Amino acid sequence: MTSFDTSPQLNIWRALLALSVVFVMLATTGWTALRSHRESTALQASLTKWEHGRIHGLHLPDPQAAPARLARFFASLTPRERDRLAHRYPLAVGNMNGAPVSLRYRANRIALGQARKVERTRMHDSRLSTAGQQDAGRRMDRYASLLDPHRHILAFDPEGSGRVAEVFGDLDKAERISVVVPGVDTDLLTFQRTYRRYSAPVGMAKALFAAERTASPATRTAVIAWADYTSPDGLGVDAATGLRAEEGAVRLNALLRALPGRSPVSMFCHSYGSVVCGVAARGMPRRVADIAVAASPGMRAASASRLGTTARVWAMRDASDWVRDVPYLELGGLGHGADPVSSGFGARVLSARDAQGHSGYFQPGTDSLRNLADIGVGAYDEVTCARENDVCRAGLSGTTTAGRA
Repeated sequence: MTSFDTSPQLNIWRALLALSVVFVMLATTGWTALRSHRESTALQASLTKWEHGRIHGLHLPDPQAAPARLARFFASLTPRERDRLAHRYPLAVGNMNGAPVSLRYRANRIALGQARKVERTRMHDSRLSTAGQQDAGRRMDRYASLLDPHRHILAFDPEGSGRVAEVFGDLDKAERISVVVPGVDTDLLTFQRTYRRYSAPVGMAKALFAAERTASPATRTAVIAWADYTSPDGLGVDAATGLRAEEGAVRLNALLRALPGRSPVSMFCHSYGSVVCGVAARGMPRRVADIAVAASPGMRAASASRLGTTARVWAMRDASDWVRDVPYLELGGLGHGADPVSSGFGARVLSARDAQGHSGYFQPGTDSLRNLADIGVGAYDEVTCARENDVCRAGLSGTTTAGRA
């Protein structure tokens, strides 16, 4: 950048531009977009039922208890007793941080089967509009896809636009765990795409999983496609604020604290997902070794050091990505702060020169995906930096944080 790019006049101009855009959005959409979504009715009903349940004459533990406490509870049960709980409270168990991973998979299969039956009924409900019946059909198709016996659904909530998380690999035995956090317009129906597949969470995670195996065939890895938060709907007011990121950060850290084992975890956060990761960073467990952001509009921090994490912070952006033109500022809660690829932010800046736009970072064969995979397996000496004199490898010894609490 030239000196003009960072002049006070340009910053003021960007601030006024950002405010004018926001005011236009408010005039057309109103303030309702800032309101929190209501509680997940089906999930809450299952949790309430769990709270009134008993086993061996004793009350079931608080579903919001610490993961370690819940893990001990489930470990004290027989396999038959665990299965009985999964069938009685499928949504509660399927989303319970601390429940065994395999049990969550089984519980979510039960919940998905129930949700599919609901949508099959709605498809033929004459009280619904044609559009409503078509939406029911699309949801039923999505649930049928998620019910494939080879898929491992770690979280599922059918309420509203829906939330879901899927695991690729063996999470219990993984030596390295990666978590993909997507951005705006992510829900049950956009969780997976046939067209532009690598712009959707499933495509991103599958591509990363394959690239990690190529980068280090001997390393047991697992990748989580994490769409278990309510993302902003388009580039409206929600996307310009941190409200959805704050809600998502709570859910993300709850998952991270419940991951099995002690293997290092790497976060891969795309677009608005990087805002979620930025907000969550301070509360992430120390086993999170890396936070890598791509196409970031900001992490709601002035610098990497202000994120409050011991993890290595990485950033990348392709030159053709439109996000480079957003105003990198925060004013009155609007905007997401400094540019993570700027020299002043302090992240390790990676090459993404062939990512081709905002959604191309996980495209197989790109240097961006190779860099993300190298981080995911801990092959830090293999990453390629965005600039020859960059410090993205500085201080890297190739060691990991495995075993840290």
